[in-house]
Amino acid sequence: MIIITGATGALNGATAEHLLDQIDPGDLAVVTRDPAKAQRFADRGVEVRRGDYAEPAALPEAFVGADQLLLVSSNDPGADAVALHRTAIDAAVAAGVGRVLYTSHQGATHDSPFVPAAHHAATEDLLRASGLPWTSLRNGFYAHSTAWMMGPWQTTGVVSVPVDGPVSWTAREDAAEAAARILLADQPYDGPVTLTAPQAPTFADLAGYAAERSGRPVRFEAIGEDAWTERAVAAGQDPRMVGFLLGMYQAAAQGLFAGTDPLLGELLGRAPRPVQDQLS
Repeated sequence: MIIITGATGALNGATAEHLLDQIDPGDLAVVTRDPAKAQRFADRGVEVRRGDYAEPAALPEAFVGADQLLLVSSNDPGADAVALHRTAIDAAVAAGVGRVLYTSHQGATHDSPFVPAAHHAATEDLLRASGLPWTSLRNGFYAHSTAWMMGPWQTTGVVSVPVDGPVSWTAREDAAEAAARILLADQPYDGPVTLTAPQAPTFADLAGYAAERSGRPVRFEAIGEDAWTERAVAAGQDPRMVGFLLGMYQAAAQGLFAGTDPLLGELLGRAPRPVQDQLS
């Protein structure tokens, strides 16, 4: 049996849908904090179980019977993500799960200025120490994030960032489909696997793409970290979120999101969606 957490979200929900195109609903279960939100899966014959990374006592029962368990990473910026992931991995061990797959991120490293990347690296350490077979899906930076990382260029005509760097912008839909294919593969994928688009354009490149797509001039500027931070806070943004986003640009400038890998396209059997599809 394959068990998936976070199936009410966009990423693992799409993976579950792809799996249902290939396997019997009785071979899939989803775990969610709110089973009512997973009704679409229950209606198709999928077992819906309640489980919460923040409730360690009950979590092993939610994972019982899993030959493969797909764990979604925590997306709550205010939570102790590593502690939540530790609880989930411990529960997988207690439940006797056959293999754990985890939605990680390209550039997972302990010293990344982008906080989630450090969390992913720490979680991969936990997986290594768990004694369970494991796979870490290091997905490229999701391309829909350009909607806020590029700023309101549609109205200003400017892509304004603190610092520039290459990013292998990857469609979340492609990452979800690839996860399903890895779950159904004849041979397991061990350890970290990188799933990215084949190019890593800079934000300056994105400004050029935006101009091509919109048919009007779009200027690019890298204004420096201090000026960008001051501008964002003056515009009313939460300073904590501003700092969080700044870490992403800093990591990009360090080249931590620059790597590309052909595996995603090989799994999909087609070219991954280009980042230009997100620009409108």
